[in-house]
Amino acid sequence: MSPTVRLLGRPRIDSDPGSVYHFRSQKSWGLLAYLILADRAPMRSQVAALLFDEADDPLRALRWSLSEVRRGLGAEAVLEGDPITLVLPADTLVDVTVVTRGTWPEAVALPDLDRGLLEGLTIRGAAGFDAWLETERQRVSAACESILHEAALGSLSAGDVDTALAYALRAAAMAPLDENHEALVIRLLRRAGDEAAAQRRYDEIATRLDSELGVVPGRVLESALRRTARLGPKPASAASIAAVVEAGAAAVAAGATETGVESLRTAVELADAAADTAAQVSARQALAEALIHSLRGMDEEGLAALHSADRIAAAEADGAAMAEVRVELGYVDFLRARYDRAEVWLTDAATLADASRATKAKASAYLGSVFSDRGEYGRALAFLVEGETGSREIGDARMTAYALSMRGRAHLLRGDMDIAATCLNQSTTLATHDRWLAFVPWPQALLGEVELARGDVAAAADHLDHSFARACQLGDPCWEGMAARGLALIAENAGDVERAFEQLADARTRANRLADPYVWLDAYILDALCEMGRRHGHPDTHGWVLAMQRLASRTSMRELIVRSLVHGAALGMPGDAEAAALMVEGIDNPRLADLVAAAVPVRRA
Repeated sequence: MSPTVRLLGRPRIDSDPGSVYHFRSQKSWGLLAYLILADRAPMRSQVAALLFDEADDPLRALRWSLSEVRRGLGAEAVLEGDPITLVLPADTLVDVTVVTRGTWPEAVALPDLDRGLLEGLTIRGAAGFDAWLETERQRVSAACESILHEAALGSLSAGDVDTALAYALRAAAMAPLDENHEALVIRLLRRAGDEAAAQRRYDEIATRLDSELGVVPGRVLESALRRTARLGPKPASAASIAAVVEAGAAAVAAGATETGVESLRTAVELADAAADTAAQVSARQALAEALIHSLRGMDEEGLAALHSADRIAAAEADGAAMAEVRVELGYVDFLRARYDRAEVWLTDAATLADASRATKAKASAYLGSVFSDRGEYGRALAFLVEGETGSREIGDARMTAYALSMRGRAHLLRGDMDIAATCLNQSTTLATHDRWLAFVPWPQALLGEVELARGDVAAAADHLDHSFARACQLGDPCWEGMAARGLALIAENAGDVERAFEQLADARTRANRLADPYVWLDAYILDALCEMGRRHGHPDTHGWVLAMQRLASRTSMRELIVRSLVHGAALGMPGDAEAAALMVEGIDNPRLADLVAAAVPVRRA
């Protein structure tokens, strides 16, 4: 029997029934966790320096721990070589892998899903390992929280409100200020018929938001509490339902978003009353698309519609519909920085046999965005080129523009400014010609950063001014935040440091004013705050660095984790230098490697 490796809660290895293996050394648990969770196989010298640097003979101490790990895993596991390769038997269950790569029914069956990674583990004399472990604890905690939210939506789509509520409450307990978790709890309480409990819950979160963040409940919470169910519609034909969907989608496209969404909600109810499965899926897809892409702050209702559509499509074995739905599920998880879940949904969508060429191209573009956010640039660029090529072939100008913009961003982050400028100019031109003016501020803002990096401040200011003005006209929080970040850098370049800090603070406020922001952007703005704060000795820099480390770690934004550690090392935070030097080696970004080499001179074992 293959072992079960449990790293959540108190770590242990379950082998034979009733048999539990405990290592004698805490460092052996740290070693096993590192080998399982690290992005790539590490060199023995690296691990020895990370965990055993204070030993008289670090490599000998490492060999002893490797022997203990081998005994715990059993004879079928392979643990050898330099770099150290760990190969577990195919049927080995590792709880953290189930959380990030498995299905939600598998994950919620884990006994310690609500508990921390390596709970209670402390290792003396290994500051670099402690810094790495803290980033992994944040990431795994966020993954557990996300899978509980997904379980709640999945149970709701099956009509099991009580189970859905139990999962939603567990997710909310892990992140008490997350408005999306609380909105789901409130919706489920109302669905269960307990309006009084829903109102109490709303009042409690409103009080917390005010006392801790100084903000009022957002649109997602207001909608969860205030929106009332309508009387059941009269039966309608498939043609009538399709007409309502078409009218609703047309209204959204014309800018009458609220009216269009109400029509699409009606279409869902009509399809349900008619028990027309094809119409149930298409109406939910159209509603979700409107809520997610057009009506900002309403992703949560859109997610619920998508989970319901996915269940219906799966029951009908409709592979094409499943692929379309899962692309959208992956896109929302991408925006929320739930990258492991996004990768699962998008990979499923791309590999379903019935997926259309358009769906496959979209899945590739979104997968490229996921990998780019995580700092996996080789995979990111391969998928983005695939998405761009596929979109061009079918004449989808908007998805082509999107893929080009994300390619441009990846090249910008890696320091390839000429390629970045080419991609971003093409993206802007395509979006403008297709009259996708709601998207143009994004590549424009990125172009501004490219020109600033090239030293053309006037061109940078022109791009960023236009981007910011258009974003404000559209009322798009993400585009406003991105452009405001660039304008802050322009202000600093002009010597107006006070204004630069004000604009960066404003950029964060704008980017996060709704409950469904693009989370990567917040970390990217924080990076600028930390860097500028270090340059000018701002008294809030330490707090910004801690906030960036927490956010980047929870979401596994690998490059931004390294950048946050560089900032921490510059402020003298213990272990950050060692952790940055270790983690940068798995990231294909010469610009980042140069940054770490210049800022973090670390002795290698």
